[in-house]
Amino acid sequence: MNPFISFKDVKKTYKMGEIEIHALNGVSFDINEGEFVIIAGASGAGKSTILNLLGGMDTATSGQIVVDGQIISDYNEKQMTLYRRYDVGFVFQFYNLVQNLTLRENVELATQISKDPLDIEKTIASVGLLERMNNFPAQLSGGEQQRVAIARALAKNPKLLLCDEPTGALDYVTGKQVLKVLQETCRKEHKTVIVITHNLALTPIGDKIIKVRSGKIESIEINPTPMDVDRIEY
Repeated sequence: MNPFISFKDVKKTYKMGEIEIHALNGVSFDINEGEFVIIAGASGAGKSTILNLLGGMDTATSGQIVVDGQIISDYNEKQMTLYRRYDVGFVFQFYNLVQNLTLRENVELATQISKDPLDIEKTIASVGLLERMNNFPAQLSGGEQQRVAIARALAKNPKLLLCDEPTGALDYVTGKQVLKVLQETCRKEHKTVIVITHNLALTPIGDKIIKVRSGKIESIEINPTPMDVDRIEY
């Protein structure tokens, strides 16, 4: 069985005047469908570059990136736009909700650009916010807003969910609630979920842990018994 996502010797070089900066310097890894993956590393290690390449927000300098049998590293701009629109759900550190729309309307927005959207109310229920459906973002806590952002990303029924420091702006307890939603989504919906973080304490909850350092892969670890989010302490 072929992996769902594959990076093959991927390099990303930025030119700053005369200087070349190697954000990624020959990165290779595989991710299987339905895996909950933690990509961890210090600031500047290259993990956000991996996220940007996987999400179709940036292009590789060299190497090959395959997602679900498609070589996305060969895509032109139009193909890349469609890939971002249909195949990838994004959850960022800050929630990016539309302030004058209700929770329901925020989630509904995402379904309008999807070929095969999920049921809006079921998706909102899956993040535990059905009773807040008609609230506006300002009436929700940070953790609730982040769960709306997850529901919005999920509602368009993407092939993979990319989460960039999804607990970065949240306190400990709230952060754990958000991680629990992500882990359960992965398990119940068989979605491929990738969480980018600088927090190494989160690694026990991943099925696979990819550590990045100075633009290279430091280690790839398969975790046969991922911990439930409830049990981790960080």
